Amino acid sequence: MPLFAILTLFPEALEPYLGTSILGVAQEKGLAKILLVDFRDFTRDRHRTVDDRPYGGGPGMVLKPEPIVECIEWLERRHGRFHRLLMSPAGTPFRQARAEGLAREERILLLAGRYEGFDARIKSQLEFEEVSLGDFVLSGGELPALAVVEAVTRLVPGVLGDERSAAEDSFRADGGLDHPQYTRPRVWRGEAVPDVLLSGDHAAIRNWRAGAATELTSARRPDLLERAQTAAAATEKSTATAENGNESPAIDRGRAANGQHQNDVRPSSRTGEDEPDGSRETPCT
Repeated sequence: MPLFAILTLFPEALEPYLGTSILGVAQEKGLAKILLVDFRDFTRDRHRTVDDRPYGGGPGMVLKPEPIVECIEWLERRHGRFHRLLMSPAGTPFRQARAEGLAREERILLLAGRYEGFDARIKSQLEFEEVSLGDFVLSGGELPALAVVEAVTRLVPGVLGDERSAAEDSFRADGGLDHPQYTRPRVWRGEAVPDVLLSGDHAAIRNWRAGAATELTSARRPDLLERAQTAAAATEKSTATAENGNESPAIDRGRAANGQHQNDVRPSSRTGEDEPDGSRETPCT
């Protein structure tokens, strides 16, 4: 069961989503555990200050290193080492292959920032994998963190009602987009469901879906086809080289590409002189 810890200044904003639909079901089944931790609880002044003006001047405020690093150190003393993700526009674009790799991790920590960003010493003191959802700017890292948690959780065996759902998603299998989907009514506003989908011929249906998916990918995301072709060529070359006895083929493609909702759960106070009182670790289980 993967353990996720989301570090945020706004845990109450994330709680409703984490207890809904797939993420809520995963936690109810005991297939995932998600903690919300407010790193403001690790400040040591009476104003609970988490940010300050940037050295050198400029607009906005920068998140201070002390509360964030102390929060992470406290979490890892309790639960063990996490694979740490930092939501950042400077990060590597998050793709399905990376979600597959993260699904094999036992513990994942996601740091969601605010304001003008983090003090750079946070990254020099602790090792992070920086992740970006794309070339756009949000006011904080909470939405990207939710996206990563959901993308990873739905790959955990047993989370989805039908295991084929994850296997046949866009960006999986051949790496392209998924085929168009249809349901009842058979005819709606003069547009009918393709006859082949009603034929009962499973081979013909597979062929139609494969062709429709390729056509859609070619029209909307030709870069995905190019990437898949490049990856296939690299795998073929690696396999051929391995057969010649020079090296082993790549086994883990994911690495190569790099319980229940409970709103009334409040954390117990911590003990220890090096740990501030009143921290929040709220399980959305």
